Amino acid sequence: MSAAALHRPALRPNSAQASMAPMRPQVLNPLFGSLTSLPGVGPKLEKLYARLLDHEAPRVVDLLLHLPSGVIDRRARPKLRDVQPGQVVTVAVTIGKHRPGPPRRSRAPYRVYASDDTGDITLTYFNPRRDYLEKLLPEGEMRYVSGTAEFYDGMLQMVHPDRVVDEAGFSALPLVEPVYPLTEGLALGNVRRAVDSALARLPDLPEWQDEAWVARERFPSFAVALRHLHRPAEPHDIFPENPAWTRLAYDELLAGQLALALVRAHMRRQAGRGSASEGRLRARILKALPYALTHSQQKAVDDIITDLARPQRMLRLLQGDVGSGKTVVALTAAAAVIEAGRQAAFMAPTEILARQHLTTITPLAEAAGIRVAILTGRERGPARKEILDRLTLGDIDLLIGTHALFQEDVAFHDLALAVVDEQHRFGVHQRLALTQKGEAVDVLVLTATPIPRTLVLTYFGDMDISELREKPPGRQRIDTRTIPLSRLEEVEDAVGRALAEGKRAYWVCPLVDESEKIDLAAAQARFEELRKKFGDRIDLVHGRMKGADKDAAMARFAAGETQVLVATTVIEVGVDVPEATIMVIEHAERFGLAQLHQLRGRIGRGSGASTCLLLYKAPLGETAKARLAILRETEDGFRIAEEDLRLRGEGDVLGTRQSGMPGFQIARPEVHGKYLGAARDDAALILSRDGTLSTPRGEALRQLLYLFGKDEAIKLIRAG
Repeated sequence: MSAAALHRPALRPNSAQASMAPMRPQVLNPLFGSLTSLPGVGPKLEKLYARLLDHEAPRVVDLLLHLPSGVIDRRARPKLRDVQPGQVVTVAVTIGKHRPGPPRRSRAPYRVYASDDTGDITLTYFNPRRDYLEKLLPEGEMRYVSGTAEFYDGMLQMVHPDRVVDEAGFSALPLVEPVYPLTEGLALGNVRRAVDSALARLPDLPEWQDEAWVARERFPSFAVALRHLHRPAEPHDIFPENPAWTRLAYDELLAGQLALALVRAHMRRQAGRGSASEGRLRARILKALPYALTHSQQKAVDDIITDLARPQRMLRLLQGDVGSGKTVVALTAAAAVIEAGRQAAFMAPTEILARQHLTTITPLAEAAGIRVAILTGRERGPARKEILDRLTLGDIDLLIGTHALFQEDVAFHDLALAVVDEQHRFGVHQRLALTQKGEAVDVLVLTATPIPRTLVLTYFGDMDISELREKPPGRQRIDTRTIPLSRLEEVEDAVGRALAEGKRAYWVCPLVDESEKIDLAAAQARFEELRKKFGDRIDLVHGRMKGADKDAAMARFAAGETQVLVATTVIEVGVDVPEATIMVIEHAERFGLAQLHQLRGRIGRGSGASTCLLLYKAPLGETAKARLAILRETEDGFRIAEEDLRLRGEGDVLGTRQSGMPGFQIARPEVHGKYLGAARDDAALILSRDGTLSTPRGEALRQLLYLFGKDEAIKLIRAG
C-alpha cells in the first residue's frame, strides 16, 4: 500500500476480502448505523446529508464529526432601541397586529407588528400558513423572539425569526446554540435535532491517548469533547484552539500517523528484490546531459540507488521546485533497474505530460541504449498490441504512459520500479494496480509542487523524502509584475512588440468557454481576439481538445511555427519550451499560489530574460493581494507552498480539491499543525511497543482508526 492510501474511501471489498477483514469492535456499532436510524431522518433527508457530509451512505459518526462553524448567542437581550442591525438578538416583545399580504399575491410578505416600551419591530414571513402564525404569535401576548435584526425602509425588522417562544419555552431555550455548515434544502433545525439524537448514541469508549499526555494538555475525553462542541456553553467553546476541538484534532492526527506507520511497517516487512548495478547506463545518461547534476540531484540519485540495491522495497517521495530536474533523477533510477536486467514504468497524470516526459527522456535513453515506449489511450489496435507484446517479452526497458499503464492487459516481463508523477492526482487503487504488475515493485513518487512539511507528514509520512531545492545552472530569474485588467490593451501591445522581436509567449485563461455566471476571461474568446490582432501566429490548447490536436498545437509552439499559445491550466505541469520567455496570466487573483508558481515555471527555462505578467481584476481582496505580493517577492517554491497553505488550506496546495482527496476533517493545519510531530512520534512509539495493537491501549487505538476511517490499516497488521 502506498502513501495517502488511507486518505481515500476504500473500494467495496469482494466476499473473499470481506471474510479476511477485521471485525469492527461491537461498542462502535451505534456510531456506524445509518443516519436514517435517527428519528426524523428519512430517505429524502439522507440524500441531503450525503451531499453535506461527502459520504454516499452517511453514518451517525459522520454527523458527530461535522462540527459547528459558529454559534447563535441568545444571551444578548437588548431593548428594541438598543438593537444593532446585523446582530443576532433575543427581544421580549408584545405582539400587535397581523398584516397578511393581499389575496392572490403569494409573494407578498406576511407582517406581524410587535413592540416593547422603547420601540417597534416588524416580524416578516414569506409564504407562511396564517393559522400557524396566529397560534405562534397571538395578538396582545408577550413572546421572546430571536433572530437577526436589520433596518428596512427605516424600520427595524426580523425576517423569519429563528425562535419564537413564550416564558416557559424561553427558560428551556439554550442561550448559546451551534450553527453548522449546511447544504441547500437542509435546515439548521434538522441538523441540530439529528446531532442531539446522535449524541445520545455515544457509547463509553476507552481512552486511546496516553494518560500523561491527556493530563498535560488538559484534554477532555473523546465523548466529552464532542458534547462540549455540539452543546457549547460559551461562544468561544467552539473555537478550534480550545481544548475540546484540539483533542479531536489530535485524535485525527494520531489516527492518520498510526495508519501511515502501519503502511510503512507493512512495506518494510515485505521482501524486496535488490537491483544492484555498476552504474554504466547512469554514467552514459549523465555524460549526455548538457550540464552537471546539482548537489541535491546528486544526493537524491545516491539515496535512490542505495534504496534500490537493498532487499527492502523502496517507497520514496522526490519533491522538487519547478524546473529542478526531477525527470533526470527518475531516469537514473530507471537506468539502475534496467542495468540489472529488469523494467521500469513512468506514470504521468495527463497525456500532455506523458508525451513531454517522452520528449525529455528519449535522447538521454538513446545515449544509454535504453529502449523506451509510450502507452496512452491514443495507442490502439496493432500499434498497441505491438507495444504490449514487446513489453511482455522484455524488449521494452522503460514504458512511459498515463493510467493506461495499469489496465489489465498490460503485462510486464519483470517490472522493478514504478515512477509515479504528481502522485496525489491518482487514486490509491490506481497506484496499487501499477505496483502489483511486478514482484516487490519499488516506488518513486515525484511532485513538482513543493509540499509544506505539515502536509508531507500527513500524506506522505510513510515515505522517505528527497528534496531538490536548487535549479539547474543557467536558469534565469523571472521578472514578475502585477497589472490590473483595465490595462489589458497595453499588455497586448507589449506582447505584440515582443513577437516582432521573435519572442514566444503563453497566455493563460481560467476557463475554456465564456460563463454567464462568472466574469472570467475564456481561452476560446481570448484566442479569437488575439488572432484578429496577430493573425496565425496564435494557437490554442485546452483540456477539452482531443489529445492529437493538443499535441499538434504544442508541437507548433515548440517548433516556433506559432509564437503565442493561448491555454488553460493544461500547461501547468511539465510543458518545456525553453524559447518561451513571456507568461501572461489573466485573473491571476482566481488561482492559488502553488498553481501560479507552476504556471510561471513554464518560462525562465532557457537563456533569455523572462517576464511573467499577472493580470488581476481590481479591487483585490486581502488574501489575493497577499498571494500576488508573495509571488513577486520570491521564486522559492517551498516558501510559496508554506504561504499557500496558510492562505488557502491543504487540499488546494496539493492540487486535490477537485480530485477527491480530502484534507483534514477536524484538524486545522494553521492551528493544530504543531501537534503533528507529537502524533508521528507517538505512532512510532506505539508500534515499537505493540506492533499488533493487541494491548488494552492497542485495542482502543483500533477503535480510533475505525472512527476516523483508517481501518484499512488494521488489515495490514496481519497481512505480513
